[in-house]
Amino acid sequence: MTYSGNVHEILIDEKQILLIGTAHISQSSVDEVNDVIEQEKPDTVCIELCASRHQAMMDKDQWKNMDIFKVVREGKSFLLFANLIMTAFQKRLGSQLGVKPGAEMLAAAEASERVNSELLLVDRDVKITLQRTWRGMPFWGRMKVLSQLLASLFIREEISKEEIEKLKESDALSEAMQMLADQSPDMKRILIDERDQFMAEKIRQAPGKRIVAVVGAGHVKGLTGELEREHNLAELETVPPPGKLGIWLKWGIPTLIVGLIGYGFFAVDTDVSIEMIQRWFLINGTLSAIGTAIAFGHPITIATAFVAAPFTSLNPAVAAGWVAGLVEAFLRKPQVRDFENLADDITHLRGFWQNNITRILLVVMFANLGSAIGTFAGGFAIASLL
Repeated sequence: MTYSGNVHEILIDEKQILLIGTAHISQSSVDEVNDVIEQEKPDTVCIELCASRHQAMMDKDQWKNMDIFKVVREGKSFLLFANLIMTAFQKRLGSQLGVKPGAEMLAAAEASERVNSELLLVDRDVKITLQRTWRGMPFWGRMKVLSQLLASLFIREEISKEEIEKLKESDALSEAMQMLADQSPDMKRILIDERDQFMAEKIRQAPGKRIVAVVGAGHVKGLTGELEREHNLAELETVPPPGKLGIWLKWGIPTLIVGLIGYGFFAVDTDVSIEMIQRWFLINGTLSAIGTAIAFGHPITIATAFVAAPFTSLNPAVAAGWVAGLVEAFLRKPQVRDFENLADDITHLRGFWQNNITRILLVVMFANLGSAIGTFAGGFAIASLL
C-alpha cells in the first residue's frame, strides 16, 4: 500500500520498520497512525513515549497523587515546572485545534491493541532527559532556558491547522532543528540527538520482523541515520555528576564570603566586619524576599525567605527556595480543587499564580533566583569595604 510522505520504510537485517513522522497536535496524524497500523498489523508498535509520560496520558488523575512536599524537598521543583510549561504549551495548541496533545501516540497504543500487536515505549524517561539537559548546560545557558520558559507563559499567538501540518514537512523541521543547534548545540544534542539514539536502539531491539514506529516528525531524519548503528542504552540513561566548575562555585563562593568577613574582622576593623555582615544579610535576604513576593508568596513565606537566604547561601546543601517553598506549602497546602484544576490553570498565566501547586513552584524558583543574585551582589558589597 502507498502511504503519504510522512511514512518512511527502513530495512535493517530481516526487519521492516515503518517510521511515521507526526505532529504531536494534529488530527490528520491521528488518522494516519490508525490507518497504517490497521493496514500493516505489525508485530510491534513503538511510540515516542516513556513510561511516566504514557502513565500521565492514561491517568487523568495523575496530579492528585503528586506529593508537592516531596518535590520541593528533593529539589525537583524546576523539573516539574519545566514539564508543566511544556504540557501547557501543547495543551493550548491542542485546544485551538480540538486535539489532545499526544493524541496520535494514544491512537497508536489503542490501534496496537486492536490488531494484537505488542506495544513498546521507546523514549527515554523525561526526567533523565531534563536532568541531563540541565547538567549539560553552563550557568548562563540555564538562565536563558529559564527566561524562555517563563516568557512562553505570555505567548497567546493563535496557530492554524495549516501551520501545524507545515511542521511535518521535513525541510521546515530540519531548518528548525538547525536553528536550535546554532543557538544551543548542547541542548539539541541532549533533547534531540541523544533521544534519537535511544529510540533507535529500542526500535532495533523491538520483537518481531514488522515494526511500526510512531515519532514526532522532528525525529525522523535523525532516526533514519541512527537506526543503522548500535547504541549503549545504559550510557544514554546515566545522569552525569555536576561539573567541576559547578562544585567549585557551590563551595568556593560561600568559603570566599566567610573568608572576606573573617579577614575584615581580624585584619581590618571589627566595625568593618559588622558592616559586612549587615550588608550580606540585607542584600541577600531582601532580594530573595522580593523574588518570593513576585511569586505572590504568603507574607510569612516572604519573611522566611528574607531570614533564610543569608544562611542558605553559605550552605551548599540547602537552598533558600526550598525553605520558602516548604513554608508556602505548609501555609497554603494544596487543596483538592488545586489538583483538579491544575491541567486547566497551567494553560494561562494567571493560573500559575492562582493555583497553590504552581505558586509553590514559583516561590521556590524566584526565591532561589533572588538569593543567587543576592549572593553575587552581597559579595561585591562586602569586598568593596576592604
